[in-house]
Amino acid sequence: MEVLETTEKEMMQKNVEEFARLQRYMRLSDKNSEAYAEMKDRYIDLKVILTASGINLTEFDKIKE
Repeated sequence: MEVLETTEKEMMQKNVEEFARLQRYMRLSDKNSEAYAEMKDRYIDLKVILTASGINLTEFDKIKE
């Protein structure tokens, strides 16, 4: 059984894509909903991961919370 390794570049791309998708969902959701609260938790996780990876979110972050 072959183990596939995910490269750092692939992980970064995956996280950027997830961050963008999550922001779209958040913008469509009611800020007072349980779903929004769950999305916000993941948003914060991804924001920390991307910032630690050296990605500048200044222009990319549409939620800015």
